[in-house]
Amino acid sequence: MKFVGNSNSVFLIPPGEPAAPSSRPNDANGDVSASSSTDAVASVIKVASGSMELVRTAPRLDKLRKLLDERPYVLDEDLCSDMQHKKGLYTWQDLCELVQASDGELSEELSSLSAVEIDGFWRVVDDNSANTVLDMILNNSVLHDWSLNSVPENDVLDAMESDGFMRKIVTHCLKRFGTKVEQEAKSCWSLDERRVCLQFARRALGAGKMKLENFMDKWVRSIPSGMHVDLQMLQGEVLCEKIGAETWVHTFSVSDLPLAPADRFAALFRERPRWEWKDLQPYIRDLRVPGVSSEGLLIKYTRRTQPSADAEPIFTAR
Repeated sequence: MKFVGNSNSVFLIPPGEPAAPSSRPNDANGDVSASSSTDAVASVIKVASGSMELVRTAPRLDKLRKLLDERPYVLDEDLCSDMQHKKGLYTWQDLCELVQASDGELSEELSSLSAVEIDGFWRVVDDNSANTVLDMILNNSVLHDWSLNSVPENDVLDAMESDGFMRKIVTHCLKRFGTKVEQEAKSCWSLDERRVCLQFARRALGAGKMKLENFMDKWVRSIPSGMHVDLQMLQGEVLCEKIGAETWVHTFSVSDLPLAPADRFAALFRERPRWEWKDLQPYIRDLRVPGVSSEGLLIKYTRRTQPSADAEPIFTAR
């Protein structure tokens, strides 16, 4: 919000105020004509020197992540009705009051974070719990000879429920790792190769560094039969670096980085002082600032150098 001054005077008059007739002379002798006697006056309560103007800004969604991370959903948790056990849980109304964003922006970010509404509270599912549910979906697919491109919704929900899993959480994980399709008048789920393989890559890599060849071997052995891995799946999730003659990889997820552009670029340049465009692009393509393009953000926060016309551009902190 900003104040904009006016060059002209703007009079503020109360709405609905009854007009009072006035008598105004219309000649040098002070005579009052019949027409002028009907003129009206109104009380001016203020002269406005300007107006307030609303300017669209980017939503501040970093707080949403922090709120949801306070208490992620874990399998078999016992949620009592006692208010003390609801600490760290937030309803839609709570989030609307605490997070500066429109309803649409808030809903979009909840979807991006793979959040789910459970008993009226918006939650993210703990990684270990999501892994457990995904493993059970894959195990049931093998057991019942379901194609990973056509997992019958009702059958998998019934099978998982009999094993003690909440139907809503299973449905949520199906949505997180797959796409709903209709086949022969029956609802099915097609598991997405990239999303499933990416989840197994996170598990294979953990929090440390690994030699690329060791990681690839572990990753390939862990994925479901019929799926194929590709390093392109890991853009924005894993960084490669050359140490001597060997290539090492470690987790560096865009989902863990700040959403504010200044904080995002600061975090990126703390990770490494020089970025090639092919490595940098996956970490900034989700930034959205009203009225500012991606090129504008690069000009503002980075310096670009290019030794030759055919060389890969290098970006450093401004």
